[in-house]
Order: sequence, then C-alpha cells, then structure tokens
Amino acid sequence: MPSVRIGVDTGGTFTDVVLVDEHTGTIVTTKTPSTPANPADGFMAGVHKVLELHAPSREGGLDGVSGIVHGTTVATNQLLEDRADGTAHLGFVTTEGFEFLLEIARQSVPDGYGNSYFWVKPPRIVPVHRVKTVGGRLDHLGREVRPFDEDEAVAAARWFRDHGVTTIGVCFLHSYADPVHELRMRDVLAREHPEAVVSLSSEVLREYREYERSVTTLVDAAVKPIMRRYIQNLSDRIGRPFSVMKSNGGVLSAAEVVHQPITTVLSGPAAGALGAALIAGTAGRPSVITLDGGGTSTDVAVVVEGEPSLTTEGSIGRYPCKIPMIDIVTVGAGGGSIAWISPEGTLKVGPKSAGADPGPLCYGRGGTEVTVTDAHVFLGRVPPHLLGGEIPLDVAAARAGIEALAGKLGLTPERCATGILEISAFNQSNAIRQITVKRGLDVRDFPMVAFGGSGPLLACRLIDILGLPAAVVPPNPGNVSAFGLLTVDVKNDYVRTHVSRAPAPEALAGIYAELEAEAADALDREGFADHVYARTADLRYYGQAYEVRVAAPGGALDNAWCAAVVERFHAEHEKLYGYGYRDDPRHAVEWVNLRVSGIGPITRPALARVPAQVGEASPVGTREVFYETWGRTVIYRRADLGAGAVVTGPAVVEEYGSTLPVHPGFTATVDDHGNLIVVSDR
Repeated sequence: MPSVRIGVDTGGTFTDVVLVDEHTGTIVTTKTPSTPANPADGFMAGVHKVLELHAPSREGGLDGVSGIVHGTTVATNQLLEDRADGTAHLGFVTTEGFEFLLEIARQSVPDGYGNSYFWVKPPRIVPVHRVKTVGGRLDHLGREVRPFDEDEAVAAARWFRDHGVTTIGVCFLHSYADPVHELRMRDVLAREHPEAVVSLSSEVLREYREYERSVTTLVDAAVKPIMRRYIQNLSDRIGRPFSVMKSNGGVLSAAEVVHQPITTVLSGPAAGALGAALIAGTAGRPSVITLDGGGTSTDVAVVVEGEPSLTTEGSIGRYPCKIPMIDIVTVGAGGGSIAWISPEGTLKVGPKSAGADPGPLCYGRGGTEVTVTDAHVFLGRVPPHLLGGEIPLDVAAARAGIEALAGKLGLTPERCATGILEISAFNQSNAIRQITVKRGLDVRDFPMVAFGGSGPLLACRLIDILGLPAAVVPPNPGNVSAFGLLTVDVKNDYVRTHVSRAPAPEALAGIYAELEAEAADALDREGFADHVYARTADLRYYGQAYEVRVAAPGGALDNAWCAAVVERFHAEHEKLYGYGYRDDPRHAVEWVNLRVSGIGPITRPALARVPAQVGEASPVGTREVFYETWGRTVIYRRADLGAGAVVTGPAVVEEYGSTLPVHPGFTATVDDHGNLIVVSDR
C-alpha cells in the first residue's frame, strides 16, 4: 500500500516540500528554487528531490505516493499583478438598470485618505463598456417580478462573442434566493458563445449584497482560464490525481478546484497558519500569532484555541472577496524587500521586492538594489550561503550595496543596515497589530510562531517591540507551510441568505438540509465515506449593516435550537463590541445567512519528540556578527541541539532552510518537540 504523502508549497523564491511516511512516521523536508516562468518545473523538481532524500535507492517514480497536496499562488499573483490574460478579456452580465453597479461600488475611501478629494477611484475589474444588462427581475424571496428576457440575453452573448470577450461573470439581482435566471443565462451563453468561460454568482457566492457578490464572481471568472491551464499542465506532469489547498483551511481535489478557483487565492498562507497551529498546539500553546516570513511578503494570522480565525470580509489586492478564508494580513516585508530613499530623503523598506530573479544583491544574479537579506548578510546574522551550502551568497556585493546606500543617507554602514532591519520589523509589527489590537485582542497574551525562510530573523526584535511573551521557532521553519498542507481536511463551504427576524425552525431546517446535501455530494465525489458537517449562522441586531457569525449546533432544529443560536449571538456580540441587547426587546435579532462546512477528515501526521540534550550545547564555530557592536559570536547547528538545550545570546542558530539570530539579552531553549522557545531575559 502506498504510504507516502507529499506537500508542495510554491512560493515566489523557493518551492518548499515535505514528505510524511505514514507507516514509519518519518518526515523529510527540502526546498528547491521556484520557476516563475513555469511553476510546474519547480514543483516536479521538488517532488523528485524529496523522494530521493526519503529513499535514495527507490525506483518507480510516484508509485509509492498515496497523495500530493499543493499550495499555489497562481490565482493570487494574477490578481495582484492585474495580468492582461485575466481581466482584459472579462465581461459582466447583470440585471437591467444595474449596469453601473461596479462603478458605484461601496463609495468607500481607503484608509489614509479620509474624505480627500485627491483620491482617484481605481479602474473597475470590468470597464463599463464590457458590462451588459438583461431584462428580468426577482424579488428578495426569489419570486419572479419580471420574466427573463431571452432576446436581450442572446444579444449580450453575441456581443461578447463578436468582441472577443471569452471570460464572463453573471450576477443578477437576488439570484441568491433563486438561481433560475442565471441558469438560463448560462444556457444562452453555452449556445451562442460556447468557448466562453462562465461563472455564476449563485454558484460562487450564494448570499446577498450584490456588489461583493459581483466582484467575487468576476474574480472567480478572471482566474479560471489560467488556473485550468496550470492544473492541467501539472496533472499531465504528475500523471495522477492531487489536491489543492483552499483559503478556508481545507483542501480540494484538483479536478474540483478548476470549477471554483477563487477558493485558492490564499492557498499558501492558509497552509502556513494551519501548520503553525498544529505545531503550537502540540507544544502546549493553543493560542498564538503566526508569522510567515517569505522572500516577498510576511503573512500574519491569529490562532485561538487551536483554530485560525476565519473571515468573509477579505480582499485580494483591490478586489473584495467574500469567500470564507483564514483571516490573514499580508505586508510587503520579506527578505527580498528593497530599501530605498524617499523624495524627502528618508530610508524606506518595501513593499517593492527584488523577488527570486534577480533577487537580492548577495544572490549574484544581477540584482542592483539593497534588500533586507543583504542587510542580514552584511551584519553577519545569516551564513554566507543558503540551503546548507547549495546557494552561496556574495557577501562582498551585499557590503558594497549597503555602503553605497549608507553614503547617500550620511550614515555608517552598520547604522544603515540595522535601520533597514528596524523598519522591516516595525512593518511586521504593524501587521500583527492589525490582526490583534484592531480585532480587540491583547497582543501581549499571544506567543508568536515565527516560520518561513525569513520569519525567525526578526523574532527577537518583534518580542521587544510588541511585548510578546515568547517566540516559537519550529524545526525546519522554512517548510511549515508545506507541512501544513498535510494537516488539513477536505473542506467545502456552502451559504444561503435567509433574512428573517422570526424564522420558522422548519424553514431553517430545510435550508440546512439542502446545504448539507450539497456538501455530501462534494464529499462523495472526493471519495470520503465519513462526513462531518459544521453549521454556522450570521446574525445581527435589526438595523445593523453587518453580521456576527456564530456556531450553530447539530441535530434537530426546533425553538430551543433557535434560542441557543440567538444566545450565542448575544454573547459573541458582547465579546466583540463590549455590549449586547440580550434583555432589550426593542432590539430584535435578525437572521441573515445560514452556512454549512462539509468536512472530510484525514489522519494528521504525528510530531515526534527529540532526544534530550546530553551535556551543554556545543557551537560549531564563530564569526563576526553585529548586534549592538561587532563581536565574535558563537554559531550553533540546530540539528545538534537536543531537548533542553539552551542558547544564550548573542548567538546564531543555523539550519538548512532558515536562521535564528539570538540577540543579547535573549535565550532560546529547545522543547521536547524540537521547537526553539525564544524569550527576553530583560
């Protein structure tokens, strides 16, 4: 029986790979350079590399592999870069009289502008000349007010066909209540414009608020062509089924993902948050901040009692996406973030990144701008090579770049380099505050799990800046996201809007039954015999604009069930906002959305304990490192540290995929599972 499962997370700089042998419990990790021109090349190189490391003498390719799970940023990158092959051929069909729905949007001005007259609204995802309307109207209960106008539908389909618009999103008013008009529009498009790729709002996001539903549907349509090509290319190369990570913390087979590609837009970061949650929970820390530092950006999330926070108020770039996703804040503060001088003459860092090619100066690939990684290299805080010597670094190039930038600023090279790192640390700390303080959480209550290739590099500074109790650096921190891919269940989310202040239990039961039937069909297609259904509901006080989501119990629905959900809403509202109207009959509770998550559970890999440290930990060497001053600093190899080993700063702990600088006044202790627990001695 095949016993090997592989997780592959494709990042902008490296492709991270983790293999778990379910028979022996062995976990093997490795990395390989990403191949942006064709990510499938890096994917396959990583798979073959980890299989060779696991069993050098094995033959037969992927015969012993029982499953492959992939985290990809293909959809995200297309949206963030506004690539021409996505939105340039995108059209929109909506209800007659609503052709300016995208232009009106929510009339909100981004933070930092206030009510400024100088803010210019960015271009819509679909320009108004590629928006077509069709007659017909449903009311909010799904009752037909005006019949669907098939002649106008045919005219719209032919216009798209004649003008080369090959990707189309369809969103009719109140289609969440009844999709009948959208289904008829799809039939017309299939007949008149058969090569078009079509997304229906009633299939992408079946809930009210037409603007968010429209944009979410159009984003889904925009990424469908490139995701289909990518998944097909990868399927041909692998020659077997595989799964893809979703933004909601579940996975889905590649065959299903091509029909709902928008669900993958935060694929990699979601896997990192879940992997870190499992690692932290095993270490006895169920509530943590997760910080995933990569080459281009840093992703932060909050885990409370073992579960990452979820949201449906997320966005990808400038596009609001109301699909369920792990609540992640991303900031352009990674190892490749570029240091630059503003017109006012001040030092700035990011969000622009040198990426993987040409990369930082120290990569020696033609990079011309100083990056965060160059600052670490100049200060001696990372070794003169990456991946255990596979990628040598040009220390002289980093030094020359830092010295040149310092000269322009009138600073010493050391002050310039530490300034770059200080700015990067404050950028990361601001992201952490967004995910904690702005959510009503005290950041000082949460240890931080620092992972990713660059995640541990600023751990000590973040402890100081934020007052964190500790930082946890897992073994192989650069591969936590890939490991997270192997820890998640198959999961699909379904939603139905049902606005009512006094819902009949039988009406709610009927909707939940329909949603659970949809979930069951999907899990059956995925091959799961065991199904788990998680119910939630969105409620609000009558007159409020936004809802609070609460868990809804399983079992039969009756008046007592409804009362229990309402009580949970009162408690959650009071927890979030500091007040509630539990005993005030003037403020009725309104039900808005009903949700079901269909879950196919998997067996999670067990985290092994590490042997105890025998005697004192011995460094493998020393080198000149700058913290407050230059000094000869001890270097430890992480693989040599057993449970109970203590590293006192100043020191540097190195391993294959990452490095932890232990600043003066800090101590790093190895726990029973090999995590480095970093605390301040001050």
